[in-house]
Formats: sequence, structure tokens, C-alpha cells
Amino acid sequence: MENFTFYSPTFFVFGKESENQTGEYVKKFGGSKVLIHFGGNSAKKSGLLGRVESSLKKEGIPFVELGGVKPNPRSGLVYEGIELCKKEKVDFILAVGGGSTIDSAKAIAAGVVYDGDFWDFYSGKPIEKALPIGTVLTIAAAGSEGSPDSVITKEEGMFKRGASGNAIRPKFSILNPALTQTLPPHQTAAGITDIMAHLYERYLTNTKEVEVTDRLIEALLLTMKHEGPRVIADPNNYEARANIMWAGMMAHNNSCGVGRSQDWNSHNIEHELSALYDCAHGAGLAVTMPAVFKYVMNHNVMRFAQVASRVWGCQMDFEHPEITALEGINALQSFLVSIGMPKNFSELGAKEEDIPKLVEVLCRGDGRPGSITGFVTLNEDDCTKIYQMMV
Repeated sequence: MENFTFYSPTFFVFGKESENQTGEYVKKFGGSKVLIHFGGNSAKKSGLLGRVESSLKKEGIPFVELGGVKPNPRSGLVYEGIELCKKEKVDFILAVGGGSTIDSAKAIAAGVVYDGDFWDFYSGKPIEKALPIGTVLTIAAAGSEGSPDSVITKEEGMFKRGASGNAIRPKFSILNPALTQTLPPHQTAAGITDIMAHLYERYLTNTKEVEVTDRLIEALLLTMKHEGPRVIADPNNYEARANIMWAGMMAHNNSCGVGRSQDWNSHNIEHELSALYDCAHGAGLAVTMPAVFKYVMNHNVMRFAQVASRVWGCQMDFEHPEITALEGINALQSFLVSIGMPKNFSELGAKEEDIPKLVEVLCRGDGRPGSITGFVTLNEDDCTKIYQMMV
């Protein structure tokens, strides 16, 4: 295990009707004027936005609104939010929505207190200062409600990139699983896939002797394997929703990733798909992960064989562990297909003729050196072959 520091100060408020306490927690963490950041009309139509605003009014906290966050959140709305916050002298950002809304809120929070272009943070500059952020979560998927991470798409060039820093960990997060019961099955399944991807990206490590975090990851993968089909079969299953929501946070606040190298090549490769085709991130990952895993499997076949045995119940073939490893990858893909996820380019809406463009942006775009690095370093030829495997 490697040396590490770990700081995860988010205050979680979990359970039914917990959104009615939002104003109390904004006040607790020092907010005196709030930007409420949200997506489309669903937050309004469902009454959620009204309940959140009522809780702020009850505490005497004024607010302004900025809606319009889309999946794969865009830089244009971030710039708009930064200017609105400066104009209105906002000192607290409240995200009401899923990972896209929270990521956009984090970018705004960092940009308001920064003299330069917020995109600097998405080009490698660490985020060291930001306005405080709170969240009211409506989708269990990205884990942004407990993480120091944010992903934004820059509209000029359509670069989808990430930024990180403890300054953008939410001060508090309201987690009411009942708010996810109205999600369409596709969104629920995409969220489950994203959660599992966050776990696999940490499981694929070159660090030895990391049994504690291996076992944590395996337990959360087993939870998703159990709860995923239950919630697809019965969207109103509150207990399944609750387990998935908490697993989503645990998967990405990095408690499962400390002391070990991590991968993230599947995420990087997928980001180009969701940037170009505007598909759901989880759907893109369902197509990307099996291809990446099969391509890099022989780098450490026992790592793949171990998760195949411990999570997917595959019989370990000690003489030919590659058989077990491949069986586990196929079991993952079969599971994702069973909950409604796509399995190839065609089902995702991607086009084979776009592969050169995808590879160029992935490996060379926005100053990248011609490769991406994780569990294995992948060059342009490697990435081309991986995209071709997805076809």
C-alpha cells in the first residue's frame, strides 16, 4: 500500500424528506445568499425545487436561480453562473440534481473566486479555493455529492475534461433515495453502470497488497449486482434505491481508492463518446469497459481473474487464469446488458467512421501528449483498436 492522505469532510443527510432541511444546512455552513443551480423542468414540476426554496425562506436566506444544466455539462453555462454569482454577491452554491448539475456547480464555485479562466482547472491546475457547495441529489450515479472531482465539456473543441480539489468537496449533501424513484429505467441503469465503473477504475491498480480496499470495492460491486436487477424490476423499491444511492457515494469519495494507483482509462475513452454524441455517460461506459478490459487484461491477468471469482462467481482456473479473467469481463457485460445498457457502437449511436476523430481528441486534444495513462499506458494505436472493438 502506498502512503496517502485522505480528507472527506462532507456532512451527509440521508433519508426520506431530508430535502426539507436544506435551508438549515446552508445556514450551518455559512451561506447568506445562494445560487440554486439545477437542470430542466423536472425539479420544478416534481415540487422539489419549491420544497428546497421554502426551506431557504424559512431560514431567511435569499437566493437566485440558474437552471439549464444538461447531461455532460457545458462550459457556457459555467461562465454564465460565474458572472451571475459575482453580480448577485452569492456566497454559497446549491446544486439540486444529479452529477452533471453538481459538477457544473463545482466549476462555478471555483471560477467565482478565481481571477483567470475557470478552464485552467480543467487543464491541470489544482483547485485550492472555491465557494462552499451543498447538494440535493436526484440521481445515484456520478458520486459527485461526496467527491473532490468535476467533469465539464468545453464547447470550443468539445473537450470533456476533469478537475479536482478538496475545496470543491460539498460541505453537505442531502440524499433522499425516494427522489430517484421517478427516474426512467435507462437513467437508473446508466447510474448503476457509472457507479460500477468508478469501482473498477480503482480496482485496476498496479499497487500490491491492497486487500482492504480490494474487499471494499468487491463488496460494493456485489451490492450493485444484487440491487441493480431489483430496482429495474421495481422502480419504487426504496430499500434498493437507498443501497444504490449510498454505494454511489462510497464508490467515488475515494475511500475505496486510497493507497493505490488507479486507472481511469475507461472514463477517458468514454468521455470522447459522450462529448461527441451526447450519450449518457453510463451508457458509454457500458460499451467502453468490456473493450478496454479485454485489451489490457494480460497486463495483470490475475487482477481480472480475482474480481471474476470474488464478484461474478467464476470458477478460478489456476492453470489458465486468462479463461477466468475473460469470463468475468463477459459476466460484467452480460449484467449491464441485462439492466438495459447498450453493448456496441450501433446501440450507443456512435459511428465507426468517427474513430480517427475520437482518437485525435482523446490523445492529442487540449495539449495531451499522444497517449493516456492509467493501469496501462495507451497510445493512439491502442485507443484506435479499443474503439474498433466496440463496433
